[in-house]
Amino acid sequence: MVSQGMVSLTKSLCTTTPRIRLKNPKIMHNLKTGTSHHLRVLCTKMSQWEPSPFIRSSAQEAGNIVLEKTPNVFESIISETEQEEQTTNSHQVQVFKWPIWLLGPSVLLTSGMAPTLWLPLSSVFVGSNVVSVLSLIGLDCIFNLGATLFLLMADSCARPKDPSLSCKSKPPFSYKFWNVFALLTGFLVPTLLLFGSQTGLLGSLQPELPFVSSAVLLLPYFILLAVQTLTEILTWSWQSPVWLVTPVVYEAYRVLQLMRGLKLSAEVNAPVWVVHMIRGLVSWWVLILGMQLMRVAWFAGYASRTTTTTNQQPESSVTSK
Repeated sequence: MVSQGMVSLTKSLCTTTPRIRLKNPKIMHNLKTGTSHHLRVLCTKMSQWEPSPFIRSSAQEAGNIVLEKTPNVFESIISETEQEEQTTNSHQVQVFKWPIWLLGPSVLLTSGMAPTLWLPLSSVFVGSNVVSVLSLIGLDCIFNLGATLFLLMADSCARPKDPSLSCKSKPPFSYKFWNVFALLTGFLVPTLLLFGSQTGLLGSLQPELPFVSSAVLLLPYFILLAVQTLTEILTWSWQSPVWLVTPVVYEAYRVLQLMRGLKLSAEVNAPVWVVHMIRGLVSWWVLILGMQLMRVAWFAGYASRTTTTTNQQPESSVTSK
């Protein structure tokens, strides 16, 4: 009985042929014509001892598969290391900037305000002569050096923490226009008054002021105007963030310079109209200095509004998503 069952099972396995079902009817036609294609063969009757068939997909189906690039472990480690180095460098640069916050104003105070406020006027002015003119110009040159160092330190503090980021600050056209207008007015008004007094075109401006006395009173003033103009043009062309502070520094010292000129007017026996002209210049530059401080307040408010707007945009985009 057992042998008969084994014989019948062997016959059934040998006589059973698998039936092939083709998914695409066109493949039969391709087989007849002799073209080669990858076939997907599915056997409907398979014995339990036969292995599952190996299914090969076509070239068209394989072409639609896109392999995604996985991040490399070494690349991620290198990027993290670079980020850590950038953060440490920015922290080191920021630590070096901390003493500048005290050093910059100290340089400005030592070079500009201390000689003007505490240096006796008799040690600088020895009479209406060339020596006094050179002494006053040298005193202002010390301030110019200190102001230059202060602006360089302020520019360094205004730069971003990350040295790789660029910082370009461009002043608006209206700001440039009014600064140039203030400088030209401060230059043309005393020049025209002195020229009118020397040539006699303005008869009310008598007696005329001698050349050496006018140089003692106004030549350092004109030189400081030229230095301020050059400094502002450089800050505008370099797009330095200190363009907003530059006129404040020079105009504050110019008020002290003109107050010193009022004291010297009594020493050189200047006419009354010269004293009134210097007083008018003091009032003009105090007005311009107040306008500059108003611009600083406006710019601080503008910067805060810009920062608030940029912070609100990512939040709105996240909520919309």
